[in-house]
Amino acid sequence: MTNCTVHQILGGREREEKRSQRRNFCDGVFGIKMSMVKQVALAAVVVVMGCVGIIALILTLVQHHLVDLPHRMQYGMVFDAGSTHTSLYMYRWPGNKENNTGVVSQMLVCDVDGDGISSYAQDPPGAGLSLRKCLDSALAVVPGNQRRETPVYLGATAGMRLLQLQNHTQSHQVLEQVTKVIQGYPFDFRGARILSGMEEGAYGWITINYLQESFIKYTFEGEWVSPKGRKIWGALDMGGSSTQIAFTPGQPVQDPASTLEPKLYGYQYEVYTHSYLCYGKEQAMRQLRVHLLKMSGSTRPVKHPCYHLGYNLTLTLGDLYDSPCVARPVTFDPASEVTFTGTSEPLRCLNQMKNIMNLTACSLAPDCGFNGVYQPPVSGNFFAFSTYYYTFDFLGLAPQSSLSQATTTIDTFCKRTWDSLKAEYSEKDKYLRDYCASANYIMTVLLDGYKFNQTWGNIYFQRQVADTDINWTLGYMLNLTNLIPSERPLVVTGVQHGQWAAEVFFIAFAVFLSLLVLAILLLWNPRGNTTSDAITL
Repeated sequence: MTNCTVHQILGGREREEKRSQRRNFCDGVFGIKMSMVKQVALAAVVVVMGCVGIIALILTLVQHHLVDLPHRMQYGMVFDAGSTHTSLYMYRWPGNKENNTGVVSQMLVCDVDGDGISSYAQDPPGAGLSLRKCLDSALAVVPGNQRRETPVYLGATAGMRLLQLQNHTQSHQVLEQVTKVIQGYPFDFRGARILSGMEEGAYGWITINYLQESFIKYTFEGEWVSPKGRKIWGALDMGGSSTQIAFTPGQPVQDPASTLEPKLYGYQYEVYTHSYLCYGKEQAMRQLRVHLLKMSGSTRPVKHPCYHLGYNLTLTLGDLYDSPCVARPVTFDPASEVTFTGTSEPLRCLNQMKNIMNLTACSLAPDCGFNGVYQPPVSGNFFAFSTYYYTFDFLGLAPQSSLSQATTTIDTFCKRTWDSLKAEYSEKDKYLRDYCASANYIMTVLLDGYKFNQTWGNIYFQRQVADTDINWTLGYMLNLTNLIPSERPLVVTGVQHGQWAAEVFFIAFAVFLSLLVLAILLLWNPRGNTTSDAITL
């Protein structure tokens, strides 16, 4: 190799090294510039993200509203263990409450097969078994996840009050058996007990005024409010073994023991109430037969002015006297029979009704009902239900009729023969035979007993209001819902639609910027990793 060639090779290498150094220098300068641009861009994005986050936070915190979610429905059941039959009433109400009382509506009614539980005195287990059909029906209605918290009550009325007077042990055994059966179901059983007559009357009064929206009403604005100028109604209830009256007196009550003071929807009420045990329809008919037998002496058959001509009823003396509501002879043959024959005499029937109650005794005259019981003068309008309604509805006198129309209709019906009634009506004999006697008994109680002579037009004979049965059970449940805790409301935070849309936009924009920064960090690497190279000449 010549010297010239060596010099050429060395000169080429030097020129190549110089070009390489110049390229490295340019790449370094470019990398520094790109790094600065990248830092500035990242800083700008971070600043924008911070601003967007602050705006979204401000929109979230200002002008928000607390909103209650709809409350879950709660359920409750009451067995009405009456003297002649038992019924189950199921009610429901929202989980929240209005002034600490549930807003309750009727959901289910189930009639128990057979007679009232007091008729099972000789077979207490049968009383419990008779309830199974209705308990099974309730089981199918209440949601599975709410059964354990659904309260069930059994209230026994005059039939069991009479059995308790006759045989305390038997009444206790009957209640034990119904308790045993109900406890076998997945409900929250709160007990079976015998209601007092005053309670039965007061709860009927609560039912009526709740259904009439006297306590609380629902406005067009969707709110429950206490009505202005509220109109309070009275209650007239007649069952098989007792009859009740309850109302708010228009004057001070002279006997405090005759009043109850229920607190409903934030208000305290004073209610006069009295229950006449043994003066329900069935027991009154029994008393009348015993009175007619006593008055007949040795005459047989016994003439019955309230039964229709052509009708005969034969009973054993054991059946006739099988009640603490009538006085038994010192000696008698329970197997001996007596026959009552109808005579279709409405005027005599009405007069005989006055003989089974005391209309003269009154220590606080003139403020008395009957049997010497204190009663302030009736005031306001009344609903008459149960036997009152069924009797007057059959006669075409419900829901209202004038006093003269009622008197004429009853008189005309009572004069009819048994054959003419059987040809026109398909009612069972045990019901059809008693409409005349029941109507005259009702007139005696309302006019001579409660003194509705001047205010007859204030009585409305009805079975339902607002598709809900009128009886004591709804009032019982309303009163007991003061004791049933309401569920805690579910609350959510809400904003107006425009504000919500702005929040969504800024939050979404912040997410987008975050993803953008991540992409820059991962993907932006111009001309390799030159920013880390040393710059040398």
